[in-house]
Amino acid sequence: MCGRYAASRKPEDLVLEFEAVPAGGQPPLAADYNVAPTKDVHVVRHARERDAEGVPTGEGHRELRAVRWGLVPSWAKDASVGNRMLNARVESLTEKPAFRSAARSRRCLVPADGWYEWAKRLDSPAKQPYFITPEDGSVLAMAGLWEVWGKGEDRLYTCTVVTAPATGSLAEIHDRMPLVLPKERWAEWLDPARADVAELARPTPPEFVERLELRPVSPAVNSVRNNGPELLARADGVDAPADQPALF
Repeated sequence: MCGRYAASRKPEDLVLEFEAVPAGGQPPLAADYNVAPTKDVHVVRHARERDAEGVPTGEGHRELRAVRWGLVPSWAKDASVGNRMLNARVESLTEKPAFRSAARSRRCLVPADGWYEWAKRLDSPAKQPYFITPEDGSVLAMAGLWEVWGKGEDRLYTCTVVTAPATGSLAEIHDRMPLVLPKERWAEWLDPARADVAELARPTPPEFVERLELRPVSPAVNSVRNNGPELLARADGVDAPADQPALF
């Protein structure tokens, strides 16, 4: 699963990285090193363009928008349902009523520095948190879905992160992982004309997974009240995940 991640990049940097246009009228989101469910997060989506009368022109562009993490389907009676829609399993994207419509035409990218997972320790009953991030410091793009709930000024934009079975060394920490998309797959995932969800949601390439660092970090990240770049610092003297060689 993906229940916590870090997102510290400035909106202006994300606009350049994803070749997007910022949504109007939104205050910038501050750097967040402990992103938790129901917080506002950045997503990159395909925004349909409209003329002066509000009629779709058939054109579109990538938009960087702040939305709430926890997808609320348009048909939901209460927005609180989003508290349970943090992740969407790739195996059932086209089957679950809450996700299948968005999976067909409202896909997005969720930018992140990396995500956190917790593994069993060899020397303690407590679990050890790990920060999983590209070795080269590049941005991650997690596959996501977005929705709009409500009407007019009360419209609520929300998202969910798509997860898949963990592969490679990640499987020693958790059996699930975000579906992370390499840059060459961003355009196809965002294209609302592409309805072949199974093809678009194929696994993260093994060579991409191999370039991810599994960094042990402080248990301070366990509390959502803690935030700051110190959460990403490597914790010294920590055992590797069970059945794995040392990571450092």
